[in-house]
Amino acid sequence: MGKRWIPLEANPDVMNQFIWGLGVSERAVQFCDVYGLDDELIALVPHPVLAVLFLYPFTSLRGLMDSSSDQDEENKEESSVSAKSTAGGKDLSKKVYFTKQTIGNACGTIGVIHAIGNATSQIKLVEGSYFGKFYKQTADMDPVQRAAFLEEDDEMEDAHSIAASAGDTNINLDVNVHFVCFSCVDGELYELDGLKSQPTPHGPSSPETLLQDAAEVIKARIAENPNSMNFNVMALSKK
Repeated sequence: MGKRWIPLEANPDVMNQFIWGLGVSERAVQFCDVYGLDDELIALVPHPVLAVLFLYPFTSLRGLMDSSSDQDEENKEESSVSAKSTAGGKDLSKKVYFTKQTIGNACGTIGVIHAIGNATSQIKLVEGSYFGKFYKQTADMDPVQRAAFLEEDDEMEDAHSIAASAGDTNINLDVNVHFVCFSCVDGELYELDGLKSQPTPHGPSSPETLLQDAAEVIKARIAENPNSMNFNVMALSKK
């Protein structure tokens, strides 16, 4: 099964201490809860929103690593997405920062990496900080190389472990929920899931409508499992 980390809690306080400690200015951005997906509740979220983290039930995974049947379904979905993208005449943007997830239970950290990595033009990273160095070192790597780099990165593993231990919930390595990130790049809404081989496009978007556009995708995901309470949405907002 390979390396497994302790899952991160879907808690803005935990996430904020995590990113601030890695080099994101505390005065620049913060994670905050999204309490509902209706327009009135979305309007309460501090704007502008730079990324959206979504936690949802993923019961077909154990420890968030693929089984062979799940991989088959994933490949079918990606083929469909690829066909739609090609049919629409629009390729995936090369500006999207994307990495694979090869570490069990690391989806929270992968989501954070995607959120910050696709908003670096709007976030001033502390010079010489972990994130300041990480994105420079991995800029020219492909998603698989970035995943391999992360597996050997003791500094990130230690930071993740500290953040995971700061949560209020009991530690459990066998979780059945999964984090993904939504970012707007080149006028397109992308879902960034490290268990997939590439970003998933969801249609036109903009920095001003990112949260609303992501909410529509999230509503459809929630409708697939309406009896579950294991959903959480957080926004990365600029202060």
